Amino acid sequence: MADAIYVGGLLVATPLLDDPNFRRSVVLVLEHDDDGGTLGVVLNRPSDITVTQVLPVWDALVSGPSVLFEGGPVQTDSALALAVVLSGEEPLGWRRLHSGRPAVSRLGTVDLDAPPEILAGEISQMRIFAGYAGWTSGQLENEVREGAWYVVDSEPGDTFHPDPSTLWRSVLRRQPGELAMVATYPDDPKLN
Repeated sequence: MADAIYVGGLLVATPLLDDPNFRRSVVLVLEHDDDGGTLGVVLNRPSDITVTQVLPVWDALVSGPSVLFEGGPVQTDSALALAVVLSGEEPLGWRRLHSGRPAVSRLGTVDLDAPPEILAGEISQMRIFAGYAGWTSGQLENEVREGAWYVVDSEPGDTFHPDPSTLWRSVLRRQPGELAMVATYPDDPKLN
C-alpha cells in the first residue's frame, strides 16, 4: 500500500464510498499538488459510446475495448487520452506523467488535437476518457482519512486492464494483509 497520494498512483474506492460516480472505482492520479489539488481518471468505467462515434481518427490506435471510458464527473464533454510509448523517447503529441515511479515511466497524455499518424508507430496502448475526477487542495486527503479511498501503488497493466469490470477486485486482491480481503466484499452487503 502506498504511503501518500502521488502521480501515477491509484485511488481505490472503499466499500463505504457509495457515490455512484465512484462506487468500486479505480482512479489513476494524473496530477497532484498539495496547493492545487488532485486530478485523475476512473480506469474501470467503459461507456457504451465507441471511439468511432466521437473521435474516429483515433479509433485505430485505441486499445480494447474501443470505447470511451467515463473518466469522472467533471467536464464530461471533454476528452483526455492516455498512452504508453514504445521507447523512452517523448514523441510529438505525447506528454509523460511525471511521477518517478517505474509503473508509469512510459505512460503519458496524448494531445487529441495532434494528427494520429504522428503517434501511430510510437505508442503501444491508448485509451480515451470522457471527463475526469478532481479534488480541491486537501479535499482528497480528507476523503482518504474518512475512509472513502485506499491509496495504493499502481502496476503497469492497471491503466489498460483487459477486463475493466474486474480491475477493482484485481487491484485489491494483490494488496498485503487485510486489504486483500476487501476484494471479496459483496456487491450488495444486504444480500450476504
